[in-house]
Amino acid sequence: MKLALGTVQFGLNYGIANQSGQVSLPMVAQIISLAREHHIDVIDTAAAYGDSEVTLGRVGVQGFRIVTKLSPLPETLNDVGVWARRQLTESLERLRVQSIHGLLLHRASDLLGPQGRQLFRVLEDLRASGQVSKIGVSIYSPAELDHVLQLGRIDLVQVPFNLIDRRLQTSGWLKRLKDGQVEIHVRSAFLQGLLLTPVDRIPAKFSPWSTIWQSWAGWQERTGCSALGACLAFPHSCAEVDRIVVGVDSPDHLTQILGALDAGVPRDWPDIACDDERLVHPSRWSEL
Repeated sequence: MKLALGTVQFGLNYGIANQSGQVSLPMVAQIISLAREHHIDVIDTAAAYGDSEVTLGRVGVQGFRIVTKLSPLPETLNDVGVWARRQLTESLERLRVQSIHGLLLHRASDLLGPQGRQLFRVLEDLRASGQVSKIGVSIYSPAELDHVLQLGRIDLVQVPFNLIDRRLQTSGWLKRLKDGQVEIHVRSAFLQGLLLTPVDRIPAKFSPWSTIWQSWAGWQERTGCSALGACLAFPHSCAEVDRIVVGVDSPDHLTQILGALDAGVPRDWPDIACDDERLVHPSRWSEL
């Protein structure tokens, strides 16, 4: 199963299409149970996802491979080693587990600062300790990988990849990472829900890309393929992709996603790729 369960909604009110807010504890328990039934074995979380780690710990995530992320590196820090080890210890305590599958930096740019090299060495030490099986980074642009890989071996990368944002593929990094035996987790399959929004409901601030929305809607009408099905099938069709991190807000939502994965879709993907960071990088949407 290529799906990985994203959990930002378990700790925060997140996503442009989110209508229900933060997911309740009983609902999280049902989602986790359903994920187990369908052999979803990876859960993605982060210290910065509000109450997500605490909620997962309360529900119980034994048997899952957990990937979490360190908080962004503070601007003033005396000892990066002490800080990073404390961050991991606190995450393990919140999750109520002894070890995790992956530990990522939430912000790859932390490796570019004056303490970046030391931070990377600490990650290597944590991997050697057995508390963490794999270390890596969560990135926003494949260009960040050029700097990261100069520091040493990473095992896992999480990166945005969807029908609009195909930079991981077009840059050649998708193949390069797989050739280097790096585990690849992709996120933002729905571009924070924007790709699932009917064209007549897309916020006006995205009008500079109206050609994309019209092409997207026309392709769905022509092929009869749902937006949900196409958004999932695109990364799923890439052999190099190991996991597709998808956030859900209810058991029904997860059931819909699982059903969409089983549906056949055309392989002539719509011509809606775009490299404009104002669109593909949600943190820049506030500038629109």
